[in-house]
Amino acid sequence: MSELDSAVEAVLRQRRPDPRCWDIVVEAACGESSSLGADRALVQAGPAIARHADRIAADLRRQQGPFGTAVGHGVSVRALALAGTGDLRALPALHSLAEHGGLPYNRPEARVMAALPAAELVPVMLTRLRRDGDDYHGNTTTLEVLALCGAAAAPAVAEVARRLDMPYAYDAMRVLGRIGPAAAATADRLAAYATGRGPRTSRNHPRRAAWSHWKVSGDPVLALDVCGAAVRSGSASHGLPFLADLGPLAGAHADAVHGLLDSPGAWTRVAAAHAYWRITGDPEPAVPVLLAEVDPDWTGRPAVPVQEAVGLLGEIGTPAAGPAASLLRRILAREERLAHAFDSRRILADEAYVRTLTDALERIAPGAADPVPASRDMARTG
Repeated sequence: MSELDSAVEAVLRQRRPDPRCWDIVVEAACGESSSLGADRALVQAGPAIARHADRIAADLRRQQGPFGTAVGHGVSVRALALAGTGDLRALPALHSLAEHGGLPYNRPEARVMAALPAAELVPVMLTRLRRDGDDYHGNTTTLEVLALCGAAAAPAVAEVARRLDMPYAYDAMRVLGRIGPAAAATADRLAAYATGRGPRTSRNHPRRAAWSHWKVSGDPVLALDVCGAAVRSGSASHGLPFLADLGPLAGAHADAVHGLLDSPGAWTRVAAAHAYWRITGDPEPAVPVLLAEVDPDWTGRPAVPVQEAVGLLGEIGTPAAGPAASLLRRILAREERLAHAFDSRRILADEAYVRTLTDALERIAPGAADPVPASRDMARTG
């Protein structure tokens, strides 16, 4: 196995690889010995390659050519790598890629761009929305990124609202809800979806639409009715997250939510624990349910809600979630990354889990989140 292959293998498989491995990956990706493996690792690297930002930015300019207009795989890899570090020098290339069709069409890689300031990223996403027209993956991926931008995505309201009449309505509703009052002009259309009168209403639309209607209008009545009815009817997993967001406003549904803590479905149990705690403020019934779902041997398989349970324990925080601290620290100390994800997205999946674990530990047991032994830490920084 070559030095480059070994370095790529190390950064894909290990949470704390020798920093020299990243040096080798960056040098290969920006040099003559680039490979698909090095490119895939670079896109996922994030802050791990921040110290190489100048090198990557210089190579990005070279890839863009003398007029700064060239687009293609090389430009995309370098622009996304810079974006993942939060470096604004990625933005001109991202604008060009958005205009000419070079941005990623899968959600995990697209979310890398959210490391950039939301106000700077929104114009890039608007350019892409206007270009992609009816392309399914282009629209859903762009809407995913806009949802992460929250209220800063307000300049995109008109373009997002157009998607309410397209197959991407569910994703558009999430964006509008995250934008909030600045999207108030869409309240009537969202209400139509919530009550089954929308042109593309499907099984899942009413709950999301009702939640979005509340977020843009400030009126919780429709959301409480629609999401509460879903919980009472047995389609609980589609209504519980929205009741959780409504919090004490959903007090009338607390008993129905409590009854779902023993549901046979893990996702429903976790969602019910979250909703019950948010509605009542009482963590005692929720913590054991969430803790039972934290499998220390989880491989990253998305069919089970391990990461969600960890994040919710972190939201509950100290002291109620204190019993989770030792388990979370043990999981965080593992050397191997999550094994389930494809190698092309393995770092992204594992780093998201590590962030969830770290944030949860900081809230549950402040100062307990660094699992790296002193000797290993010296190897990383020496």
